[in-house]
Amino acid sequence: MMDFRWPPPPDGRPERYRPPVNRGPQTGRPTLPTPPTELLATPHGVELECLATGAGHPVTVFAHGLAAGIPETRPLGSGVPGRRVFFQFRGHGRSAAPPGQWTYLDLARDLRAVADLYGATRALGVSLGAGALCRLLADNPNRFEKAVFYLPAVLDRPRPQIATKRLTDLLAAIEDGDAAAVAEVVALEIPAQLRNTPAAWAYLRQRIEQLMRDGLADGLADLPAQTAIVDRAALGEVTASALVLACRGDDLHPVSVAEDLAAALPDATLHVYDRPGMLWTDRADVRERIAGFLDD
Repeated sequence: MMDFRWPPPPDGRPERYRPPVNRGPQTGRPTLPTPPTELLATPHGVELECLATGAGHPVTVFAHGLAAGIPETRPLGSGVPGRRVFFQFRGHGRSAAPPGQWTYLDLARDLRAVADLYGATRALGVSLGAGALCRLLADNPNRFEKAVFYLPAVLDRPRPQIATKRLTDLLAAIEDGDAAAVAEVVALEIPAQLRNTPAAWAYLRQRIEQLMRDGLADGLADLPAQTAIVDRAALGEVTASALVLACRGDDLHPVSVAEDLAAALPDATLHVYDRPGMLWTDRADVRERIAGFLDD
């Protein structure tokens, strides 16, 4: 890690990797510093890392994307009324990593356990989390009153091969302790035109620090090749009103998946942004759209 020199900081001078100082959020930065979390014991025996903010009702649970976590999901809860519950899926952060091959059914159980224990009536899922939310609702169509699917990546067809390759490269880099290689993969999350900005550099350093500290479980490696549900027709019984958010130009989250999901849900609104990296390029609109949908 001490040999990490890429990408250069905004002033252009190379600098060795050092864990970032915990500072407040910077303008334009898509993550927030994470307050202390707690480990939640679940009925299915998998201990999950959780963070609850806000108070009162309604309660909304937030499910992150693959290789992401609570810090990347928290900005989506800005302005959402009531109590907001963020958690880490198995194999992420401080959550447990039980042995064996994991499926979207396992992720749906993680999501369901957190939602039940906190009494959540609404849910938001990002990418992998959106797939887990689909599986949960396919099996329990009356579980939530409202659901937000942010950048859904998979439904009843496997994800693109690029998703498997990116995760494989990330897992290998973390296993090797190669922070520069981790940076190469994580940088792809940032729109190309913003990668040399101070906000992008701060985001990149925070993500690298978290991944190098906590790692990712090998049990995640098979998930990109799996589908969330067997048949999208199972979503036809879902009673929750839904908001589906997608964007053009994102290879990991094709617009076609969002369109298929919105069509399969009985009561869904689809909104497609014109460019990828919505939290970088359309942050205010994303927050207002989500908060407005979840606000009674």
